[in-house]
Amino acid sequence: MIRGILAGTLIGGVVFALYLGYDPLPLVLLLIVTGGIFAYFHTRSGKGISLAGTKGKKRDISIPDTSFDDIGGQERAKKELKEALDFLIHRKQIDSYGIRPIKGILLTGPPGTGKTLMAKAAAHYTDSVFVSASGSEFVEMYVGVGAQRIRQLFREARRRAKTSGKKSGVVFIDEIDAIGGRREGGTQHREYDQTLNQLLTEMDGITSDQEIRVLVIAATNRKELLDSALLRPGRFDRHIEVDLPDMRARKQILQLHTRNKPLDDAVDLEKVAAETFGFSGAQLESLTNEAAIYALRDGEKKIGPHHLSAAIDKVMMGEKTDKQATREERERVAVHELGHAVVAEIVQPGSVSRVSLSPRGQALGYVRQHPGEDRYLYTREEIEGRIMVCLAGTAAEREFYGNRSTGAQNDFQQAHRYVRMLIQTGLSDLGIVDPELVSKEQMHEEAVRILKELEERTSRILSEYRRAMEQSLQTLLSEEVLSGEEFRRLLRSQAPEKARI
Repeated sequence: MIRGILAGTLIGGVVFALYLGYDPLPLVLLLIVTGGIFAYFHTRSGKGISLAGTKGKKRDISIPDTSFDDIGGQERAKKELKEALDFLIHRKQIDSYGIRPIKGILLTGPPGTGKTLMAKAAAHYTDSVFVSASGSEFVEMYVGVGAQRIRQLFREARRRAKTSGKKSGVVFIDEIDAIGGRREGGTQHREYDQTLNQLLTEMDGITSDQEIRVLVIAATNRKELLDSALLRPGRFDRHIEVDLPDMRARKQILQLHTRNKPLDDAVDLEKVAAETFGFSGAQLESLTNEAAIYALRDGEKKIGPHHLSAAIDKVMMGEKTDKQATREERERVAVHELGHAVVAEIVQPGSVSRVSLSPRGQALGYVRQHPGEDRYLYTREEIEGRIMVCLAGTAAEREFYGNRSTGAQNDFQQAHRYVRMLIQTGLSDLGIVDPELVSKEQMHEEAVRILKELEERTSRILSEYRRAMEQSLQTLLSEEVLSGEEFRRLLRSQAPEKARI
């Protein structure tokens, strides 16, 4: 509309100047300069930019259908969130106790753990209007646009709540660290400082409609980057950690995502949950979806255990690749992976789920393990066992070929990570030390000593089980895949008399 007015004014001015007999060029230049200045300040104010994001994009404003029952696990986080949300529902009761309403809830945790789902469930639980935005939507090159969008976001939530006859609204800001990062000192004034200041003002309720209460729920993976003014009580009053699901929660999530999928009776979701330690809710959803795709490819009417097992490999390692290894390479890879598998069974019996020669991602072969029970604390012996599993691949190559290849780079990186854990947690021979006060030479010498000692122990184990490895090698080369049960059967049949299996 503004462009049309400017164009009409320009054309009218030119015609009028010609009618009077004047040269219209100075007038045209004046009108162009005036229009440019007006457009510049209009853009800076944010009025010339769609506050809903990109043109034609509709902001997510509704009362979501997602409830807390649709979220598997996270019982502690859900309980804590519900307690905070009750302040929106029982307003008269909390007023009688003189309780200040909670203004903000910060959800923190790894990606894919269900923070957005929790926010939607919160809106459903409180029967509130739900308005969502991403932190990146408020970061623009134009000064004042981010602050304007913050004002519009809260204004939109209140207006929609009044229109719907609701008394509250939930504003969800995902990836809030994009606008809520620590503000720098000095005279430097960044654009997103204005955006953060406006968010703080809205949360303080200086310009808010007290009739409509707005609860801000924000999510981030990097809480340590947020500004202290945003984290203080009175802004984000509740900090709720949304962790990776434990085994019981993983089973619940799998049950939720397989409700609409035809599962074979042989499928044991508890076993699948045990084999997916460290998976997030998003990864578990992807797992069930990939399993259904595998069943469709095979033309089977139901999803079987083998489909779920292949889906776990897909989510963990990536899709199968077309890498064509030579016969010598395949045999070396098989020896390498069997070394991992043998030592894994020694240090933690029953932990091997699958040994495969199928190339996936960057790997030519792999061993899939599961810890059995979820563990969060480890002893020195347990960490040393993990280091031995990492070193077992090259130790097996040296046992069979007298040398080792370049395929153990990732193994060595993991081994060094576990060694650093031993030293930094005071479980090494250095005792309890401050890593910053220990020289790099001392750290290096201790790491080398640990790795050398554990490599020798690993080599002794593989030497004892060489016969079992040779038998397993022939089976693996011919079938390309060994299940955990089949591998343990072969290992027991060829194990030495003093074996610990």
